Amino acid sequence: MDNMVGKVSTVLVTYPDEKTARTISRSLVERRLAACSNIFAIGSIYRWDGDVMEDPEFASLLKIRSEDFQAVAEAIRELHPYEVPCIVRYDVAEGPEDYLSWVVDSTARSP
Repeated sequence: MDNMVGKVSTVLVTYPDEKTARTISRSLVERRLAACSNIFAIGSIYRWDGDVMEDPEFASLLKIRSEDFQAVAEAIRELHPYEVPCIVRYDVAEGPEDYLSWVVDSTARSP
């Protein structure tokens, strides 16, 4: 696993609805910017414009190459309806070598 450390990240993104989550996730996987996107329903409590809000949302957990984060974030912003979308990257500290290799192989693009 040592040769994969630091190469793979997960990215948490929130969306207003399932359709938006699926559209953006599919675009990222089709463009090989993400190997996979897990999509799930969530409830969010947050502060916006000075008020505390509570809304249903959807979230995705994307599996990406760490080096692709800026391209992933830009691609999400192109399609995302939120003024300030949640797009945060977490390093994958450990994982099975075969899984981490799958993420890297699934996001390989021609130069």
